[in-house]
Amino acid sequence: MKQPHSEKQARSLSLVLVTRARPATYSLAHAARLAAVHPEMLRYYCQLGLFGEARAKTESEPIFDDDALFELRRFEHFRRHHGINRKTLRLICGLWREVEQLQAEIRFLRGP
Repeated sequence: MKQPHSEKQARSLSLVLVTRARPATYSLAHAARLAAVHPEMLRYYCQLGLFGEARAKTESEPIFDDDALFELRRFEHFRRHHGINRKTLRLICGLWREVEQLQAEIRFLRGP
């Protein structure tokens, strides 16, 4: 009499190492290329403080992450498609950050 196939199979256990991926970072030139803006425009946005005070006052070359790249694309969308000038972007950017902070506070206060 034949034994079922599953009884003949040996069971094995494999361990898989899962490491946490580092967030992507981009140089000023690479971020500008990805967002289709001139690097000097991106440097100007940094000087205006659109990416926060840390990048506005840095003496070294700024480093950008995916969140900053998203913001850069959002700035350019409003500038190109809605005619928002660069200085007005600073005001809008501050309002976006304030709204996001208030939304985070509301989520925290509501709890899980």
